[in-house]
Amino acid sequence: MSPMDERHPSTVSDWDDARRRSRLRDTSLGHGWKTLRRTRVTLLRVAALLLAGLVVFAQYWKYDVAPEQARLARTEPAILPVAPPVDPQNWDTVVVDLVGLGGLDASDTAAALPALRRMGMVWAIRYDNQGIDTKVIADLVVRAAELSGLRNIVLVGHSMGGVIALEVAEHIHRDSDRRLVGVILDCTPVDLNAVRPESRGRGEDMLRWMGWLPGARESRMLRLAVETYARRDRFVDRGDGLPGIRFGQLGQVLAEVMREKIVSRDAASNGLIESQFTAIVAGGATDDLRALAQPVADKPRPAIVFIRPRDASADRVVDVEYSHRVLIERSGGVDGTLLVVLARNTGHANPMQRPREYNTVIEQQILPFVQRYQQQVRSTTVAAPPR
Repeated sequence: MSPMDERHPSTVSDWDDARRRSRLRDTSLGHGWKTLRRTRVTLLRVAALLLAGLVVFAQYWKYDVAPEQARLARTEPAILPVAPPVDPQNWDTVVVDLVGLGGLDASDTAAALPALRRMGMVWAIRYDNQGIDTKVIADLVVRAAELSGLRNIVLVGHSMGGVIALEVAEHIHRDSDRRLVGVILDCTPVDLNAVRPESRGRGEDMLRWMGWLPGARESRMLRLAVETYARRDRFVDRGDGLPGIRFGQLGQVLAEVMREKIVSRDAASNGLIESQFTAIVAGGATDDLRALAQPVADKPRPAIVFIRPRDASADRVVDVEYSHRVLIERSGGVDGTLLVVLARNTGHANPMQRPREYNTVIEQQILPFVQRYQQQVRSTTVAAPPR
């Protein structure tokens, strides 16, 4: 006879919930503890969760943050030549282009504006991917100009790049022997109030994340999540009920973000974007404009040019009318140095998308205005020779 035949088959009537709960108590964690059992069990569970969290954090730091920190430590700002001047007479002048928020290298933007060559040689700034130090950038521009025998400098800044350009301009105007001909601002927010509420809120959220999340300035995983979320309108269906996800489009978005923002070495780091937005928050552009409104030694005041869409609502990032008013207060007036250019069919600092419109306003309006200051600068004492 099989031993199984001696066992009584289980039936529904054999079920006893009280017996089951008793058995669970007898086999649960800490069932033999008599003193502070519940407290001790809670502490043990918290310790286990903390240990698991530490393991995950260690992996995050080792494989995500640390390699990016090591790479960024080797980056530095650079000047990249873009094009020579059209007119040999302008070999004494260099036009330096600075890109806006989220950008690292202004080369492509400067190349889309061949009209800048009518003022002089064209250079582009590649930022240090760790962050921005405008004194370092100014010294780099001045030193390169000295070595190249270029006496005169024109700065061009797109969007937030204009904020950086103004600060660099003050350093060049006050602390160097080079002549600052002018500063061209493209849809530049002169302070945080000029940033439209939606964009301002995203930037402030970013600063909060950077402030409390360890490794946020270098984390590629966090960047992937943020950049993908910013493109959610491409893969999220918002119907009457719960939102749905189009997984095909989500895959395309993830591939795009990986290619353009994570793997690419030309993408701005989280830390650089933080530094760029912080420059706007600091609101030093008005002080820089005040400093540029004063002649220094034998150097005259530089020209200030503001490019904005004719239709202010076309710029969904910056309130260009607000910046326009501030610029008139700081650099306009009867004795001012300000030119405001109202461009047609343009949006927010988009010369690469609208090169025809930008080159047209540069040639027809900006170039004649800047050339007057260029001649004025040339008439002053010759700058000191290269060191």
